[in-house]
Parts: sequence; C-alpha cells; structure tokens
Amino acid sequence: MISTFAPPPDDLGDTDAAATTTAELTVVVPCRNEAENVPVMVERLGRALAGVAWEVVFVDDDSPDGTADVAKAVAARDPRVRCIRRVGRRGLASACLEGMLASAAPFVAVIDGDLQHDERLLPRMLEALRRGEAEVVVGSRRVAGGGDEGLSPVRRAVSEAGGSLARALLPVPLADPMSGFFALPRPLLEGVAPRLTATGFKILLDILLSAGRPLRVLEIPYAFRPRERGASKLDAGVLLEFLGLLVDKALGGRVPPRFVAFCAVGAVGVAVHLAVLALLSGLRDDSFTQNQWEATLAAMTANFLLNNYVTYRDRKRRGAALARGLLLFYAVCGIGAAANVGVATLLLQGGVFAWGMAGVAGALITVVWNYAVSSTLVWPAAR
Repeated sequence: MISTFAPPPDDLGDTDAAATTTAELTVVVPCRNEAENVPVMVERLGRALAGVAWEVVFVDDDSPDGTADVAKAVAARDPRVRCIRRVGRRGLASACLEGMLASAAPFVAVIDGDLQHDERLLPRMLEALRRGEAEVVVGSRRVAGGGDEGLSPVRRAVSEAGGSLARALLPVPLADPMSGFFALPRPLLEGVAPRLTATGFKILLDILLSAGRPLRVLEIPYAFRPRERGASKLDAGVLLEFLGLLVDKALGGRVPPRFVAFCAVGAVGVAVHLAVLALLSGLRDDSFTQNQWEATLAAMTANFLLNNYVTYRDRKRRGAALARGLLLFYAVCGIGAAANVGVATLLLQGGVFAWGMAGVAGALITVVWNYAVSSTLVWPAAR
C-alpha cells in the first residue's frame, strides 16, 4: 500500500542549479515506514539549508508502507533527492553506512526519518566542519541547552542506561553517545568504514569506537522533538544488537556480534529447557528420557524463534519459510547435540578431561557448529 502525499512546495530553492552543482553536504535519512515524513523532511531541509549545495539520500529498508515509492516520486521533481531501496537487508546502522558511502560530497550528515531531530542545526554543524572545529559534530540532548522531552519514559531510560555503558568504552568524553544526529567529513568516514561493525542502531558510537584514535568531537545542543507520526523502532532486538556492538568493541572485534547474540539466545534456551523439564517432571510420572526430549524440543523451538527475531532479524524468515526454517533448525541442533555427546564421551573415555571439562568442550563444539550451520543454511545471507 503506497501512502498518498503532498509534493514538496516549489519554494525550496533553485532545483535547476542543484542539478548542476556538486553537493557540499549529503544528508542521509535511514527509513522504515516513514512515507508520510519524506516530503516533510525535504521541505524542512530546503528551508534549513538555503544557500548550501545539499542533497538528501533516503535509505529505505523495503518499507511496506511505500516509503521508497514516495521518495522516488519526490526525487522525480527534485534532483537533490535520492533513494536507496534495500531488499533483503535490514538495520539502522548499516542503512546509515550505505547512504554515507553513496555520497561524493565532502561532508555527510545523518538525521532520523521520524522528524524528531532538529534539521535547523545542520548549517551550524556544517560550518563547524568547514572551520575544522571538530572531526565529528554531534547534535546533543545532554549538554546545556539541549533536551529530550520528545522521548517517552521508556526510551529515555534506555538512552540513559545505554549512554552510561557507551561512555565507559569511548576514548573521548561525550555527553550524548546515543545520538543519531551527527555530521563528519566523508573522507574520515571512508577511512573508518572497513572497521565498522555496522550492526544495531547507533552508527555514531560504532564510528567513534572504530576510528583507532580519539576523534575531536563537538556537541551542539538541540531539543529532541516529540514524535509527530509513526511508531518507535526500538524493541528488544535493537537493544540486544546495541549490547552486541559494545561487546564486539570491548573484545577488539575478535568475536562477531551475531555470535554473541546467538550464545545469549542459547542461554535463554537452557533456561527454557530446565523450566519445561521441571514442569513436566512435576506433572507426570513419565520417564526422564521422554521429559528430556520434550524439554529439548521446547528449548530448540524457543531458540529458533528468538534467533529469528533477534540474532538474524535482518534475515528474518516469514510464512512458509518460517516453518521450513524451524524444521531445518531442528536438524541442525540434532546433529549438534549428537556431536556434543560424542566429543564429550571421547574426551572422557580417553582420559583427556574430567567429566566437567569434557562436557564444556562438547558444549563449545556444539554452539560453534550450530552457529556456523545456522548462519549458512537456516538464515543464509541475501545474495
């Protein structure tokens, strides 16, 4: 369903000149179900950036509300507007990165598509970069003059907790590391891009943690606006991706964030297994073996659904593919379980390890096997 929209007014500047002038600033707008906001964003950018050679790149994760269609319709009238429609790929950080890497402008900025960031700050951010006042300019809610009244109580609590965790890892002082509104020179972004994790929803934090040196950062205050339309994209999966990013950077990139999430889901599966086993043992006198198998099936089902929603949210299976994936996941876990028992038994019988260490070795082989096969067979990367 494509949303209807009013085209942006014609008083946004000289679009004919924009067609022949190289943009100095590319504004990247990651989108997911923001069709109604696209023409409003273009109108506001036109007013805020009067006198600046700018372009906007909407990066849409194949929104079902027709966001990409709206953006392309606006682009047909205004050469300053571009759209990247991503099919089979999801994620706020990766969308931001893809949009910035599509720019040829000397400066790039990121602003949310939900209109809660104040686009009127962009000229000040651009001027600070021009003058070399900083390498990264951040729109901040946490410095004097800023505010986060537009955040719901839940989002405010998450932002404050996440900010505290992030500041513990950052090599530079930053009051608002959870900001999604910032600007930097494109060459700096190009240099750090190969080291970015590009997962989760905080690309600024990823850039600062991946730069390899402390970057000079300037924070400019702004008031975070209340949401005008649409719904927040914040959910449990997003939070886990954020924690995965912090773990990845804390470990120096040695462990993939997706593997961390896979292991976390596995820990939940263990809890489900034990809970179901205890419940069945208390309800009936069937043999332990039968209860164990049923608890194992429940845990595998919970693991599959959680992995589909969290670990592989960018490759999420739906409909008939969800049922096929579940059956394949059962097979993968079954092979992993057999490998666990086999390896542990061999190590124990061979006198290599005591039973405890043998069990741990078997479990480690199982989780690596399950992760590797799940990533390639159950949730393969889009081609």
